[in-house]
Amino acid sequence: MPSKQASWFANVNPNVFLGTVIIIALFLAVVVIAPSSFELLTQQLKQWITDSFSWFYVLSVAFFLILLIYIACSAIGRIKLGPDHSQPEYSNGSWFAMLFTAGMGIGLMFFGVAEPVMHYVNPPSGEPQTIEAAQQALRVTFFHWGLHAWAIYAVVGLALAYFAYRHNLPLKTRSALYPLIGKKIYGPWGDSIDIFATIGTVFGVATSLGFGVTQINSGLHYLFGIEQSTTTQVLLIIFVSILASLSVFLGLDKGVKRLSELNLVLALILLVFVFIAGPSIYLLQTTIQNTGQYISNLLP
Repeated sequence: MPSKQASWFANVNPNVFLGTVIIIALFLAVVVIAPSSFELLTQQLKQWITDSFSWFYVLSVAFFLILLIYIACSAIGRIKLGPDHSQPEYSNGSWFAMLFTAGMGIGLMFFGVAEPVMHYVNPPSGEPQTIEAAQQALRVTFFHWGLHAWAIYAVVGLALAYFAYRHNLPLKTRSALYPLIGKKIYGPWGDSIDIFATIGTVFGVATSLGFGVTQINSGLHYLFGIEQSTTTQVLLIIFVSILASLSVFLGLDKGVKRLSELNLVLALILLVFVFIAGPSIYLLQTTIQNTGQYISNLLP
């Protein structure tokens, strides 16, 4: 009987694994050798992408949202992501907890506060640090973390789940492109797609984790006087990575599910505490007002 370790390695695609590791290692080498030049290059690249493709991003996300609303309201929305006779494996609460943790996670804890402040100080349009800038900052934040953000996640998730659980294709990003490239998903094209998706995932998680540990470090410094330093943040990253790896190793039922449920409970406790300890009436008023403005901006 093969060991768990052997079966785990049997599921690893060497082309995707090595390709991803090599590309990430090259990025890290450039960062270490020439950090200033790399930072300047990435800033210029980000600015060029923002200036050139902002219209495409906004249009695409709006299309995703309209598409998902259509799917949910049509007969397509009744198709099960599994065999026709299958039943949900998890309760709605556990399912939502895992979605919330994977979709929002520590990014919401950081950007839930930082993003409105950043847009208030440097708004997309108009004068900074005004009432109009504050209102605009919250509208943009709602856009980034509201239905539009979940539309992006849902399109990818639906494509993966549909072809994996209805057509028995591998649960990999390449399978979502099966209607376009067919059996080429099993060759170099498929490997390239998975490498691209894996690198994007790693960099995305690394960014969220980096922002998150700086926030945790700041909180520990405020509460216990622990030094704010790179060493402390590296240790925090190691600790969080160990917890995440352990949850994945234990599987969905014993690891990811339980960690997600704990995460959701802690988030709700924080929400209730802020609501009770803070300006409750003001929070209710601004929440309703900004939600209304967000919805009004969705409608023509």
